[in-house]
Amino acid sequence: MRYCFALDLIDDPASIAEYEKYHEKLRPEIEESIRSAGITEMEIYRIGNRLFMIMETDESFSFEKKAAMDAANPKVQEWEALMWTYQQALPMAKPGEKWMLLDNIFTL
Repeated sequence: MRYCFALDLIDDPASIAEYEKYHEKLRPEIEESIRSAGITEMEIYRIGNRLFMIMETDESFSFEKKAAMDAANPKVQEWEALMWTYQQALPMAKPGEKWMLLDNIFTL
């Protein structure tokens, strides 16, 4: 399956540069948590302060499984807290909602 998400960064060039620096070489424990959840590929794109993530998964992936794994992993919790210092919710997000799943409206 392929899932696409959006999220905003705090609109500050220095902060955005720091955020990108963290993603140049992902921490091994974070990559392992992503892969062990059944995520086979992940890409993040940016325009201005808007992020767009494409996530491809295998048949073992579920959002519930990933959420439970993340909640039980202190390293992932630490990473998410750090990343949230650079991120901000989209205007239509509910309280506490970060990456928002996009609806596919066209496929060729």
